[in-house]
Amino acid sequence: MEKLIDKVEKEIKNQFNIEEEIEYYNSKKVLEAFKKYNISEAHLKGTTGYGYGDLGRDTIEQVYSDIFKAEDALVRNQFISGTHTISCSLFGILRPNDILLSINGKPYDTLDEVIGIRENPSSLKAFGVKYEQIELKDNKFDIEQIKERAKKHDIKLIIIQRSRGYSYRNAFLIDEIEEVIRNIREVNKDVYIMVDNCYGEFTEIKEPIEVGADIAVGSLIKNIGGSIAQTGGYVVGKKELIDLISDRYSAPGLGKEGGASFEHNRKIMQGLFMAPHIVCEAKKIGIFASKLLEELGFETEPKYNAKRSDIVQMIKFGNAEKLIKFCQAIQSFSPIDSHVKPMPWDMPGYENQIIMAAGAFTSGSSIELSCDGPLREPYVAYLQGGITYAYGKIAVTEAVRTIMDSKF
Repeated sequence: MEKLIDKVEKEIKNQFNIEEEIEYYNSKKVLEAFKKYNISEAHLKGTTGYGYGDLGRDTIEQVYSDIFKAEDALVRNQFISGTHTISCSLFGILRPNDILLSINGKPYDTLDEVIGIRENPSSLKAFGVKYEQIELKDNKFDIEQIKERAKKHDIKLIIIQRSRGYSYRNAFLIDEIEEVIRNIREVNKDVYIMVDNCYGEFTEIKEPIEVGADIAVGSLIKNIGGSIAQTGGYVVGKKELIDLISDRYSAPGLGKEGGASFEHNRKIMQGLFMAPHIVCEAKKIGIFASKLLEELGFETEPKYNAKRSDIVQMIKFGNAEKLIKFCQAIQSFSPIDSHVKPMPWDMPGYENQIIMAAGAFTSGSSIELSCDGPLREPYVAYLQGGITYAYGKIAVTEAVRTIMDSKF
C-alpha cells in the first residue's frame, strides 16, 4: 500500500499546484475585503437581545457582498443549515401562483418537502407556489429545453444546484453556470436566477453572482465557514431580493435590523479568513482519494485531474456493505466520536436510509472530513471536506485498507 500511495502522490502533485493557485487568488480576495472595511477588534464583538446596531454583523455582510461581487448580503447565525437558508430565500421571493423552475432535475433531497415534491402542509406547494423541473441531458444543462421554457415569461424564479447532492454527476463549473444563465437572459431578462452554492465557495476563482446569478445561497458550516463558524447561513445578491428574504428571515418591517450575533462574529470572520485554505485542503483530499481508489479499480468522480467546482468526491461501490464499511472506517479515524460506529438510519428529510460518518468538532460540518451516502443503487459514497490534507490522507488510507481487507 505504501508504494501505491507514493506513486499516487507523485502523480497528483501537479493538480495540487493548480488548487494552490486558486487558493492564493481567493485568499487575496478575502484579505483585500478585510482591509477595505478596516476590520478591527471592535468588529469581532457581538450583541444580545434584539441585536440592533451590531457593528460586526453588519460589517460581515459588507465583506460578504464585496467578496461575492453582490449588491447586498444577509449573513446570520440564526440560519440552522443550507436547507433552512434556501427555504427562507424561496419563501421570501415567491408568492402564490408563482412558478419555481429547477433546471438540473430534482434538487437535493431535503428540499422535497420545502417545495412540495413530497407532501407537507407547510410547503411552497401548500401556499400555491407551482413547481416544474427540467431534467439534465447527459448530466449537462438541456439548454434548448431551458430556453424554450424560459421564453414564456411566466416563471418567477429559476434555481440551479451547483453541487451534486446525492445525484451521480459532477458539480457544475462556473463556466457552465455562466453559459446557461447567458442563454436564459437571451430569451428572458426578467426571471430571477438563484444558485444553491453549498459546497462550491472558493473552489474556483469566480462565484455565481459574477456570472449573472441574482442570488447565491450557502451554509456557514460548509466551505465559507472555514471549519470555525459553528452555525449559520448566508444569502448574497440583488438588494431588492435580499430585502424580501430579510423580511422572511425576521418579520416584515424588521428585515436585517435585528438578530443578535452573540459571540459568533469572531468565528464567522476568522472562518471566512481561513476558508480559501481549508477549501484547498479539502480538494486535495478528494484528489488523493479519487486517484488512490481509481488505482484499486473503483469508479470515482470527479477524476483526480478534473477541474472541481465543489469539495465532494464520489466513490461508486455498487455494494451496500462496502459503502457502510467505508463510512464506518472514516468515522473511526475522525477526531471526534472515533469510537462510534455509524449505521444507516431514517434521517429526517431524506427518502432513503442514510449512512453518515461525521466525527467533526461542529456537528454536521461538511467542511470537516465526512462521508455519507444513501442506501440505494449504485451505492455511492460522498466524501467531502477535511481541514488538513495530512489528517484526510490518514483517514482515507485507513478506510481503503478496511474495505480491501474485508470479505464481501
